[in-house]
Amino acid sequence: MTPDVQNGQGISRKKPGWLPDAADQYLAHVATGEPMREIAKRAGQSPSTVCRRVRQVETLRDDLLINEALDRLAEEPGPRRYRTTNKETRCMTAPIRTPPNDEALVTREARRILRRLCETGAILAVAQDMDKAVVLRQGPAGDQTRTAVVDRRIAQAFAVKDWISCVQQGGKLARYAITSVGKTALKRLLEEDRKRRMGGAGFAEGPSAFQGQHANWGTRKVEGADGRRQSLRVNLSESPLAGLARRKGSDGKPFLGADLVQAGERLREDFERAQMGPRVGQNWDRFLTGSDRGGFLSDGGIGEGPRDARERVSAALDALGPGLADVVMRVCCFLEGLESAEKRLGWSARSGKVVLKIGLQRLLQHYEAAYGFKPATCE
Repeated sequence: MTPDVQNGQGISRKKPGWLPDAADQYLAHVATGEPMREIAKRAGQSPSTVCRRVRQVETLRDDLLINEALDRLAEEPGPRRYRTTNKETRCMTAPIRTPPNDEALVTREARRILRRLCETGAILAVAQDMDKAVVLRQGPAGDQTRTAVVDRRIAQAFAVKDWISCVQQGGKLARYAITSVGKTALKRLLEEDRKRRMGGAGFAEGPSAFQGQHANWGTRKVEGADGRRQSLRVNLSESPLAGLARRKGSDGKPFLGADLVQAGERLREDFERAQMGPRVGQNWDRFLTGSDRGGFLSDGGIGEGPRDARERVSAALDALGPGLADVVMRVCCFLEGLESAEKRLGWSARSGKVVLKIGLQRLLQHYEAAYGFKPATCE
């Protein structure tokens, strides 16, 4: 539970730890009558931002669970009438269940319920006169199986946090499905569990849970320094090429094949081995090496990166030529998005991916001709 929120009129209100800032600002304005300028001043935001947030939350009150949760959080008892920001008046006659105040309870239930909602054909069914909500999964024959039961108050918190959204509402039953925000939150929670099971083993500056929520973990066979192939757990979404590989072309096939993606990753691997990226700190290599402090050698030692890797990158860029080398370098080596690369290069929108595909095809031909490169199979 977070501390009480008190407005300028001295009215205090309990704020659950799981409550998003937009909903909290909405309740501060609607429930306690705090002016938007005071809310904006306390939050360090502009009044127009707070006004836009309040209006967005107001538009969500047609949702059954969100309306119940905000009504109860405003601490208005029983059936009642209340004023909204657009000067309209509504009447709430359904029984109100108090949303939970414990953030740990909400996250603990999220691990169980959101995982069930990620299953194919799963929905969360909520009836107006029931204190529980059920997760139903539709089978191939059209039959429905109940896979989980959750308290209605928890479902209200899920809806307010935008983890679930209403896909069908009518009569006495409302159906909810998991959103992209809910899937992201589930991945973050599972990443926290994985790190907790590991007991904090690993580097002190390892990937955080917020990095893990954007990860797409998989297994890939790579060739080690000794020439043997081994399976490693890798993040398949680390490179922008992974997103393009998931897109479908006009023929229904992936826009970038696995061979093109691995050719781009091969270039990135050589680029990082050569340490050709921009430096973010002082270069102490020549300062610490007094004998060649004034010289400019082709290979300045291990601090400058292996010479072979730099030569492979240079040969690949020469094979691509101007234009193709620019976009391949930005996307594969600097991990720059296509939209940003198009703006920097002065190209028209949605033209970069076509040029990138041509560049990767030429890069693959170069690797096959020069090194006998054979794309590895992904598992």
